[in-house]
Amino acid sequence: MTISIESKMRLAANWRRYVSVIAMLLVAFSIPTFASLGDTVDSVTLDQTQMSATVKVTQKGSYSVYELTAPTGTVVREYVAAGIVFGVGWQGPFVPDMRQILSSYFDSYSQAANAQRESRVGRQPLNIQQPGLVVRTAGHMRDYYGRAYVPALLPSGVSPDDVR
Repeated sequence: MTISIESKMRLAANWRRYVSVIAMLLVAFSIPTFASLGDTVDSVTLDQTQMSATVKVTQKGSYSVYELTAPTGTVVREYVAAGIVFGVGWQGPFVPDMRQILSSYFDSYSQAANAQRESRVGRQPLNIQQPGLVVRTAGHMRDYYGRAYVPALLPSGVSPDDVR
């Protein structure tokens, strides 16, 4: 039995298509998923892995604080109540990956931060106060700090000042 050239070409084209689909699936499933503000407590583990951080958990009444310490010395605290991250705080020699820790709120943060920077001269602390997101960040080289929270996600009895 001999295989025609057309059959070989069709087989090769199908093979390339299968390999392409498999490659795309591998890439899609290997892209790290980062989740933090507004996401579930499971996101803390993903953040820990991405940051190569150690984690310490502290219970504070109705919520838990997951403190992630990166090898660089940057500390990120994720505030969790009812399984949802309602606030994030950070401090250290480097600014954490804001896209990672703000998750789906990053675009709102980025737009507001750019608007604030364009309207001011010089360096000043960033203070974003929106109905759906509050972010305050400041610092200087080797000493950065900030916090972000979603007002609607703050548990009853928890003050915005508790997020640091």
